[in-house]
Amino acid sequence: MHALFLTFAMLASYSTLFDFTTDSDMDRWAVVNDGVMGGLSKGKLEVTAEGHGRFTGTVSLENYGGFTSIRCAVADIATAENSRIQLRIKGDGKNYQFRVKHKARDYQSYITTIPTTGDWETIEIPLNELYPSWRGQKLDMPNFDQSSMNEFTFLIANKRNETFELLIDKVLLLP
Repeated sequence: MHALFLTFAMLASYSTLFDFTTDSDMDRWAVVNDGVMGGLSKGKLEVTAEGHGRFTGTVSLENYGGFTSIRCAVADIATAENSRIQLRIKGDGKNYQFRVKHKARDYQSYITTIPTTGDWETIEIPLNELYPSWRGQKLDMPNFDQSSMNEFTFLIANKRNETFELLIDKVLLLP
């Protein structure tokens, strides 16, 4: 019985980074389009009547553009060597990047690509599998090995003109 309790306690220990059904602090989110570099892509984030985040827009390759993203600031959240991010999302069959930063001022992000199916999915991402990148270039640095994070991002940049929709239910940090 003691082992069952420990297993249950381990499963229950997580940090909610954002849950659209209960967290109304939308000021923590920012939309960053390629307009910062002259591009014409447009993205937006809204909360649906069902309580999901809805990231939608248009990616344009005009003017050397090609991406749009939403970023969420979090207080410095402690991470461990085996920490994982758990996403509950519903994509549109397109690929999205999920990114984290140790500090918002760091130039590099640690990223992975998430293919979506068009159905609701629960995806777990080991933090130590996120590789460092800056402006689309993989960096010669270790994968994420920090003791904390303070920002996460969803980004679409598939090198084509496209419209998109990504529904986000919640983002958790698992030990």
